[in-house]
Amino acid sequence: MSQAKRPHLGTLTVWGGEETYLMQGATQVPVVHSVSFGYGDVDEWLDVALEKKEGHIYGRNSNPTVHVFEEKMCLLEDAEAATSFSTGMAAISNTLYTLLRPGDRVVSVKDTYGGTNVIFTEFLPRLNIDVALCNTTDFAAIEAEIAKGCTVLYLESPTNPTLKIMDIARLAQAGKAVGATVVVDNTFATPINQNPLALGADLVLHSATKFLGGHADALGGVVCGPKELIKQIYHYREINGATLHPMAAYLMIRGLKTLHLRVRQQNKSAQTIAEYLAAHPFVKNVHYPGLPSHTHHDIARKQMRGFGGVLSFELQGDFDTVRAFLPRLNYAHAAANLGAVETIAGPPATTSHVECTLEERQAMGIPETLIRYSVGIEETADLIADLQQALNAVQ
Repeated sequence: MSQAKRPHLGTLTVWGGEETYLMQGATQVPVVHSVSFGYGDVDEWLDVALEKKEGHIYGRNSNPTVHVFEEKMCLLEDAEAATSFSTGMAAISNTLYTLLRPGDRVVSVKDTYGGTNVIFTEFLPRLNIDVALCNTTDFAAIEAEIAKGCTVLYLESPTNPTLKIMDIARLAQAGKAVGATVVVDNTFATPINQNPLALGADLVLHSATKFLGGHADALGGVVCGPKELIKQIYHYREINGATLHPMAAYLMIRGLKTLHLRVRQQNKSAQTIAEYLAAHPFVKNVHYPGLPSHTHHDIARKQMRGFGGVLSFELQGDFDTVRAFLPRLNYAHAAANLGAVETIAGPPATTSHVECTLEERQAMGIPETLIRYSVGIEETADLIADLQQALNAVQ
C-alpha cells in the first residue's frame, strides 16, 4: 500500500499486496497457471535465480498469484515475509522439520490439533527429537519445561477443539529466554482477532483452508515471520514440494477480501450462541473464551480483539446422543472443516482428532460427547432456533 499510515485490517484484506500484480487495467489479481516463466535475457534470468531481482522461474518455487496471497498475509500479520503451502498440515510439518534436528527438543501442549499431535507423538520421536507435551492451562509447568531448554516452543491458541487459551506473551518470553523459536498456530483466531507476532512469537501459521479462504473450496497453509526464518522454511518447502496451487491462492485472495466482515459476524454469533448453550439444561459444558466462566477469559480479553467463530459444547448422555443430535441440525453441515460461511458441526472423533484413538482423546481431556460448532455467517437467531429444536428432540 502506498499510504504512509498503515490502513486498518479490513482495508488490507481488500487491497493489500495487489497493486503491482494487477494486469492491463484488471481490478482483480489474475490466476497464473503457467508452470514455468521464460526470459529472453539470460543475465536477467540468472539474476532472478540468484534472488538479485524479483521474478519467477518455476511453479514449484513461486508463482505471481501465490505471491499476492503471501504478501496479503504479511500485511495482515505485520510480518516481514511469508511462505505458503498446499495444506495447513504442510505448513505445520514443513515448519517443524525445517527448525528441528535429531537431538533437539520441542515443548508444546497436549491440546494441539490432532494432526499436529501425531507429529509430536509419532513422527518426531522417530527422528530422535525429544517432545515434551504439557498441560495446556498450567503455564508454570510449561515454563518449567521450557527452562530445561528447547529448540522450538509450539503453541496453539485458542486450541482445537476445546478452545483453551494460552498466554502467548508470557510463554513467548520464556521461550526467548532459552533461545527457542516460538511458533503459534493462529488458525482459530485469524489475524482479525489476534496477532501472535505482536505478542512475542517468532512465527505465526494458519490453515488457510479455514477462515482465511472462508468458503470451504480450497486447501492451503501459510507461515509468516522474519525474512531469514521464512527463507529457511521456504527452501525446505520448495525442495519437498508442498506448493500452494495458483487457483487455490486465487480463492484465498478472494476469501480474504471479506475476512473482516465474516469474522465480525462470526464473533458476534458465537458469543450469543455460547451464552444460549451455557444456560441450556441439556448442555453440560460450553467452551468459548468469550464467556466470563472460561478459565482464561481474562487472558483472551488481553490478547484478542474478538473471541472467534468456533465454540464447542458437551451434551448430556453418551455418543449415541451425538449421533441423534447432529442429523437434526438444519443449518449445519456435519463435516470435518471449520471457518466457512456455512455453520459446520461435528465431534472430535470425526473432525479434529480423527487420527487419535478413544484413549488418546480421553488423555487429552476431550469427551466423546463434545461437539465442535463452527459458526457461519447465517442470522444468529436462525442458528439458535436450529440448536433449540435439535436439543429439544434429543434431551
